[in-house]
Amino acid sequence: MHLIRPFTGLRPAHNRATDVAAPPYDVLSTDEARERAAGKPWSFLHISKPEIDLPAGTNPYAPEVYAKAAENLKKMLAEGVLKRDAAPCYYAYRLIMGGHSQIGLVAAASVADYDTNRIRKHEFTRPDKEDDRVRQIDALNAQTGPVLLAYPSAPEVDEILALASTVEPDADVTAEDGIRHTIWVIRDSATLARLTAAFDAMPAIYIADGHHRSAAASRICATRKAANPQHSGGESYNYFLSVIFPHHQMKIMDYNRVVIDLNGLDSAAFLKRIGEQFSVQVSAAPVKPAKPNEFGLYLPGQWYRLEIRANLIPQSDPVARLDVSLLQNHLIAPVLGINDPRRDKRIDFVGGIRGLAELEKRVDSGEMAAAFALFATRMEDLMAVADAGEVMPPKSTWFEPKLADGLVSHVLD
Repeated sequence: MHLIRPFTGLRPAHNRATDVAAPPYDVLSTDEARERAAGKPWSFLHISKPEIDLPAGTNPYAPEVYAKAAENLKKMLAEGVLKRDAAPCYYAYRLIMGGHSQIGLVAAASVADYDTNRIRKHEFTRPDKEDDRVRQIDALNAQTGPVLLAYPSAPEVDEILALASTVEPDADVTAEDGIRHTIWVIRDSATLARLTAAFDAMPAIYIADGHHRSAAASRICATRKAANPQHSGGESYNYFLSVIFPHHQMKIMDYNRVVIDLNGLDSAAFLKRIGEQFSVQVSAAPVKPAKPNEFGLYLPGQWYRLEIRANLIPQSDPVARLDVSLLQNHLIAPVLGINDPRRDKRIDFVGGIRGLAELEKRVDSGEMAAAFALFATRMEDLMAVADAGEVMPPKSTWFEPKLADGLVSHVLD
């Protein structure tokens, strides 16, 4: 079995990609999805968030929601809005956000290699979220939400993808958020074989985003394998939909923290406690950390630059040396008393895409008492954690730009 393989993608028909392409299912609430899909009968949100076509208040995990997704997919096929490629292909997928561009490969990735950790994880999953994706895949008999993966340095793959993107694209969509999504179908048999062989030579590839989707694909595979006396390993359920980018092109943004209170301390006492393990400097300007181990702190009306003392950084531990871990272990837990950021309601998280102004706004409004700006986790750090078989702390990475749903789906024959 191969690490990845081509597949017969289900894609928007010619000139229908703009009608179909939609944000990922997990970045919009039901109300936001309903508003975004208004007047757009072919938006993929009707498949990925099908509760928008049911009465308000419908439980998004109710059986009728998954049935509606299947009904909507069937309708889009019947109307010719979505069509399936006749032969297995790979697809080049380019994302452009402002001045940032990255180009990756849409492929079917091996569940067996996921199960043996050659496709490496770095997050825990929640059973309820896995269950939702299992029911969605089963109802559609297709994987429609791609898993975002990264591959380590592979110049040959980079060159093939760059060459593929020099011809007329098969789909080119600029979404409402200004991000441009462009797809090229790769059909040439020699190129398909070169790509498959290049990935087979890699020791590992890495999940960046989509742990619940990949875990659900593994569960679907196990169930269908057990129910299939003629199981060969070649069935489509042995693979999952993925988009794999070179790790050096991927963009991780900072994932910042805001807290509701200072754990009974006033500002002076709070800063004094921080100063035991960090250097603290008043800043006349907002502090966006420019390097690892540096942090911005915002209290009402005032920014501070923090730098953790070098002797507190455990260089040999890939999890403990992450900035998110250093802040948690040396400030948020001991000073603020927030020991479980996954469940504690006193802390919230703000993606860096929203900027430092969002941190100021939430503190100055009185909603929050303090905000922390972090240096973005690096792909090399994520890969080191995954290679060690460890998991990242919650809310460690915020990937931008996001993939679109609906541009290529993987049907399970």
